[in-house]
Amino acid sequence: MFDHVAIEVADLPRSRAFYEVTLAPLGIEVVSEPVPHMVGIGSEGKPWFWLMGRGRPQARGVHLAFPAPDRDAVDTFHAAGLAAGGIDNGAPGPRPIYHSSYYAAFVLDPDGNNVEAVCHAPVD
Repeated sequence: MFDHVAIEVADLPRSRAFYEVTLAPLGIEVVSEPVPHMVGIGSEGKPWFWLMGRGRPQARGVHLAFPAPDRDAVDTFHAAGLAAGGIDNGAPGPRPIYHSSYYAAFVLDPDGNNVEAVCHAPVD
C-alpha cells in the first residue's frame, strides 16, 4: 500500500477545483497546502494524494481509483465530476469483470487522467 502519491498538473488552481468538487462525495478533501505549488488531498486530516504545480510536464493517462463508502457515493462522484468539468469515461454501474460486487464510475480530469470511484460492498 502507498502512503501517498503525487501527480504533476498543468494548471494547479483548475485541478484543485476539479478534485475538490469531484472527491467531496467520497469524504475526500483538501487538507494541506504547505507551499504555493502543492495541494494535499486526503481524509481525516492526512494528505495522501498530492497535486503538484511546478511547471513540469503533467501526468497524463494515469488511472486513479478512490474508495467510495457505498454505491450512492459513486453515483454522486460521477455527477460531481461532470459538473466540475470532467469528461465522462464510464457511467456508474457494476463491473463484474473485476468481481461480483465491483461498482464504479469514471471521469477524466483536466489533464486527461482517468479518475475512478469504486465501491466493493456487496449488494444487500
